[in-house]
Amino acid sequence: MDSALKRYLDDLVDTARDVLGDDLVGAYAAGSVGLGAYQAGRSDVDVALVCAGPLTEVVKRSLVARLRHEALPCPARGLELVVYQRAVAAAGSPEPGFEVELNTGRAMPFRRTLDPADRPGADGRFWYGLDRSILHQSGLSLLGPPAAEVFTDLAPTDLRRLLVEALTWWLALPTPPDDGPAPGAEDAVLGACRSLVRHRDGVWLSKVAAGQRLVDGGDPAEVIRRAIAARHGGPPPTGPEARAFQQRVRAEIAG
Repeated sequence: MDSALKRYLDDLVDTARDVLGDDLVGAYAAGSVGLGAYQAGRSDVDVALVCAGPLTEVVKRSLVARLRHEALPCPARGLELVVYQRAVAAAGSPEPGFEVELNTGRAMPFRRTLDPADRPGADGRFWYGLDRSILHQSGLSLLGPPAAEVFTDLAPTDLRRLLVEALTWWLALPTPPDDGPAPGAEDAVLGACRSLVRHRDGVWLSKVAAGQRLVDGGDPAEVIRRAIAARHGGPPPTGPEARAFQQRVRAEIAG
């Protein structure tokens, strides 16, 4: 973790404690930070806060106001923050179940959601259960008990369903109609790799590490190599290549 990110996370925890007081149970870095794959300038910062009980709307709005990029500048592409009650984190539920969701940053569209019912269905409701599964395995504790003691993993049937929902959501995104390189296709391919490794091996890896594991294991899909190379400046796969690979992964996970 670079020094700018470390300072930012320290400040974020201090600010959350200032707003939530004794109701703040813990703070955890997830995503690329938790999985040891953070890239300065490219990665988001994913943080989960855990509170003792439900938050009032006044507290929710105060937390958003204090943590949004304009008040606490994020050194990464952006901050993806979710706040859960401790009971929700411990339940292993596939439902969103959050108290607050905040996306904010210099290169990230602002989003503030104070109730899961207000989350547009078209934006996907699978993210939260999958993120809590990653937190259970690899959450980095910034404050409070170890993440594995706070977050309960998904049941296998729920995990499979959410992985299929995620792949279906990605496949519904528009791609260029031709066979030229499709910006963002590398993330779609590597995200599918991560889902497949979790399904096969029971472990969450970063997107690139998951792609490399499949390559090392003899997966014949050249599209994986192209997606990994695109993370280092190479051209991304084409839309049809990415979609074909995602469809294959979805079919295997769906069984």
